[in-house]
Amino acid sequence: MRQYDHLYFDLDHTLWDFGTNSRLAMQKTVAEMGLDKLIPDFDRFFAYYETINTKLWAAYRKQEIRKQELIRKRFEDTLNYFNITTVDPLAMNDHYLKLMPVQKQLYPNVLDVLDYLKQKGYQMHIITNGFTEVQHRKIESSGLAPYFKRIFISEEVQAPKPDKRIFQHALSSCNARKKKSLMIGDSWEADILGAKNAGINQVLVLHNTHPQTTPPAKEWGEEKEHYFQNISPSTTTYIVSGIEKLSKLL
Repeated sequence: MRQYDHLYFDLDHTLWDFGTNSRLAMQKTVAEMGLDKLIPDFDRFFAYYETINTKLWAAYRKQEIRKQELIRKRFEDTLNYFNITTVDPLAMNDHYLKLMPVQKQLYPNVLDVLDYLKQKGYQMHIITNGFTEVQHRKIESSGLAPYFKRIFISEEVQAPKPDKRIFQHALSSCNARKKKSLMIGDSWEADILGAKNAGINQVLVLHNTHPQTTPPAKEWGEEKEHYFQNISPSTTTYIVSGIEKLSKLL
């Protein structure tokens, strides 16, 4: 008898290559809005935007700011830093959000692994932070939709990861038992600790260098080849170096 029936995947930075897709969308936004002369150093502009966006999303997850403030300030603060005063930050955000979710880059081997897991009979779902209209378009345009039975988006549930309510809602909606469920994601805070606090075992995927990937040293428990444990509540956290390693674990 297999250990798990329900697999819950994070979307961004786990399946969908957010870094690559976000950069491509920003490049197209700058070009299509005719901002090349205002933004001569794209790499510097994008790096600053990423820093601001990461901080604002952290505040959003903690429910310190609302959606409208996030989407306004990430471009407003970036444009102000580069002394660009002739561009409407909300217009730039709208243009970017039209382009970003239709980018299709997935991490290597994602579809092969999902095919394997689907053939094995796992029920697969997504639990993702983000905006409803954007996340659904990402899933559809990248070819992920056929693999997932249920999609749980923080804006719809009104509880962003790591809030355990989104995990509890997903379990209840799927009529799934905690012990037969597994959360798979890249973020130590949102995915691993969030699922752990909900009593669900987890897989930490280390296939990228996103700053949320690596857990703080003080959080490590008894380290083993593929997993560690002993962090209350009692669950198991597996560690894999890439999404393709799931085929050996499951």
